[in-house]
This record gives sequence, C-alpha cells and structure tokens, in this order.
Amino acid sequence: MPYKEPGSCKNKYFTVFIFLFSICFFRAPLVMGQKNEIGVLFGGTYYLGDLNPSRQFALTHVAIGGLYRHNFGPHLSARVNGVFGSVEGNDALIKYNEDRNLRFVSNITELSGQLEVNFLPFEPGNLDTPFSPYLFGGGGIFWFNPKAQYPIDPNDPNSDWQWISLRILGTEGQGNEGYPDKYKPFSSNFLFGFGFKFNISRNITGGVEWGMRRTGTDYLDDVSTVYPILDIGSGDPVIDLFYDHPNETAVRFLYDRTPNPGQNGGLQRGDPTVNDWYSFAGFVIAFKIKDSTRGKCDAYN
Repeated sequence: MPYKEPGSCKNKYFTVFIFLFSICFFRAPLVMGQKNEIGVLFGGTYYLGDLNPSRQFALTHVAIGGLYRHNFGPHLSARVNGVFGSVEGNDALIKYNEDRNLRFVSNITELSGQLEVNFLPFEPGNLDTPFSPYLFGGGGIFWFNPKAQYPIDPNDPNSDWQWISLRILGTEGQGNEGYPDKYKPFSSNFLFGFGFKFNISRNITGGVEWGMRRTGTDYLDDVSTVYPILDIGSGDPVIDLFYDHPNETAVRFLYDRTPNPGQNGGLQRGDPTVNDWYSFAGFVIAFKIKDSTRGKCDAYN
C-alpha cells in the first residue's frame, strides 16, 4: 500500500473558531476590566488510535500542568496551558486486534491555547456569579516519544526488560528507500471540550473539564500503515530492509509481534487515513492575580 498523508481539517477548525468568536462578541460586554488568573491542572490523559479506536478513558495515566487565563468578560476567556502526562495502547488489553500484539507508552508534553465560552455570566471572585458550564476550543503543539519493552538480553528467556524508543527503529520501514521519512517527535493538535467552573472564594476558582485533542500525526502509537516487506529488490542477492540496521535485533523483535513474525510484509498494520487522538480530563484550580492597573475598590479587591 503506498504511503498517503492524512487529510486536513483546517477549514472545519476555522469555522469552529469563527463560531466561538461570534458568540462572544454578541454576548460579552467589553466594559469589564481586565482579570487574570494562574492555576494548576491535575487529572488524567489517555489515547485513541490504531491500538484503541473507541474506548474512552482506557489505560488512563496521571497528568499535571499549569495555566494562565485572561478573562475578557463574563462570557469569554482566553487560556494558555502547559500539560505533562502519558498515554498507552495495548492490544492484549484493548483486544481490538489482539493477534497484532503491539504495545506502546509515550510521554506527552503539550503547550496550547484555547478560548472558553461561558454559558452563564461568570466573574472570578464574584460570588454573585457562582458557577457556569463552558465550552472551549483551541490548538497547540506537543512532543511525544512512543516506546516499547525490549529484553536486555534477547537470547535469555528470563531476561529483564527495558524501554526502547520506537521512532528511531523505523518499525514500518521509515527512513528506507521506498518508505516515508521517520516521523517527527512533535506535532500539532486541535483541542475542544467542555467544563464546569465555579467560584470557591474571592480569589480562587475551581473547575472540572474534559477535552479531546485531534493530533496532526498518525504515529503517536508508532502504528500507521503496513508491515514492511523485509526482502525488497529483484535479482540476486536479495536486499534485506533491516540488514545492518543500527538496532537490527531490536527492530526485528518489535516491528512484528504477531504469532507469525516476518510473514506479514505488505499486510495492514494500522489505518493511515485517521490520525491519532489523546485526551485530558481533570480538575482546574485557579488563583486571581490582582490587577495593579485598576483603581482600588474594596468591593472588587
């Protein structure tokens, strides 16, 4: 199967942003003074992709992060996030394609921005606006590095195991003639979701939220296209794709974990038409930053 870049959804994303801005400009009064917050995020991250097409919250890992939020008005806020977590896929546990027998774990480091649209008027620290559900949308970049377990001594059945980076191995032939280049260890994302925020005190707000991230890569899990054909070329001698690979033993062990390794060249390993997703769900605690540019007002401060 020839390699094919996944399609783009930029036009759809642009439409979503225009919709969010339209709501805010019609509903949010612009006379409200500047209000800023800093805060922390804590919750969990999980992944959807070739090893887990549909099971929400499967194999969730702990995630933490920080945020800065600028409130334009009671209905509109902008936010910058930094999130660190990890994601995992495991054929043996998800059982979507159990015979494929692949597994990966990857750290995720995300830097993103988003707009929040409050359904109800909400001002941080104003106990007269106690809570509001909200929608958010935005985008950013993230870094990832899928790894799999590999025996320290492949010839010892009782050997301890180590984690090895899959990107450098080129498990689908990446980096070889006739195959795509190795994928980058970073990509973009488009995020959207919903949440519920509430005032805890005049200086602290809380919230819960769930957001999905559609990534710009299909290699978050190191799985996308087909099993590489090891013996390529014509005539004699036959060229072995993994011959003299810097990590030949590791790539031979990890590229095909089916009951018949080495006999699946050209057969489907993943689905290159759908990019991978990951999600963050959890809690938000934010602290209001005093605005020194405003006149002092006891009721406000």
